[in-house]
Amino acid sequence: MKLIDLGTVQERVDLLTKTVGSFASRARQHDEDGTFPFENFEDLKAIGYPALTVPKEYGGAAITLSEMLQFQEIIGKSDGSTALSIGWHMGIMKHLGENETWQKETYEAIARDVVHTGALLNNAASEPATGSPTRGGKPETFAKETNGGWVINGRKTFTTLSPILDYFVVSASIDGTDQVGNFLVKRSRDGVRIDKTWDSIAMKGTGSHDLVLENVNVMKDDLVERLTPGKKKAAGWLLHIPACYLGIAGAAQDHAIQFATSYSPNSIEGTISDLPNVKQKLGEMELRMMESRYFLYGVAKKWDESDTATRDMMGPELGAVKLSVVNKAIEVIDLAMRITGARSLSAKNPLQRYYRDVRAGLHNPPMDDMTIMQLASQSTAEQK
Repeated sequence: MKLIDLGTVQERVDLLTKTVGSFASRARQHDEDGTFPFENFEDLKAIGYPALTVPKEYGGAAITLSEMLQFQEIIGKSDGSTALSIGWHMGIMKHLGENETWQKETYEAIARDVVHTGALLNNAASEPATGSPTRGGKPETFAKETNGGWVINGRKTFTTLSPILDYFVVSASIDGTDQVGNFLVKRSRDGVRIDKTWDSIAMKGTGSHDLVLENVNVMKDDLVERLTPGKKKAAGWLLHIPACYLGIAGAAQDHAIQFATSYSPNSIEGTISDLPNVKQKLGEMELRMMESRYFLYGVAKKWDESDTATRDMMGPELGAVKLSVVNKAIEVIDLAMRITGARSLSAKNPLQRYYRDVRAGLHNPPMDDMTIMQLASQSTAEQK
């Protein structure tokens, strides 16, 4: 059964929830071994998940942002690494399809590959010298024009999904100009290789290794976009990031509740869930989860229902959602660990993995300091 064949969101939720049920049990082993969860992506491809954000005209489902975030939260609750990884593909395909950023023929070919084979795509933008691309650094990866197209050389870091990607969207400085472009690079091109450098203690299963390009020849039309320096447009699809971390926090909350309602030391009657100090923490977790869901899905609903002009003004809101949800997710997991006590630090306990994974959200875009500056500028501008 494919998700696209189901008539309602709830039916899709049910099938996705059933499909990702095994991800949680696999997550521990992949975390311990530092391996990539290939089987998770095969399961997602089997139900047609990668195609859900593709426009209907190319065989996709063109789901709303709100629906995409709901699905991403479900995956995140089972395995944060898988959710964050597939979220990049889902969001980029949605963004490109809705905004017609690329030439129609180029996007259509990729979209149909996604629909028919489950092909996966992600951006490759970060570099050691530039840090996060959101900071505005110019790529040291270079593309030089040739008679038949372009030749690209460089190294990209944090290339999430690298073990399984079919397409890389590589940002590169165009040799001899001040311009920067995005180039579509197929994995099968000569000179494309992956250096297995990913040694993070968080989100181990994202496979965010280095992408190395050595004299990679691409076609002229593989320059899919010339990038404009300066302010970036608001990108609703990036809310896949807080949705993932909200899912991880939900898993931690469930674990803490299960523990609190079943653990009964012989020093008390009943379970520790009856103790006022534990109830306080349980309530604080629920409050943070409620606030996060209302904020995330409220802004997503606004995005879905707004025109382009309104969306273009939503940058500060989108950044605020990411900042708030990720930081509250960290607080939720901290509370869950306080309820569970020293057991939460056991290698067998998933809470220690949730805690490591959720910290990674602080380093996903947009960065907290940039969001705060945006909000400050917005508030002062309103008084002028």
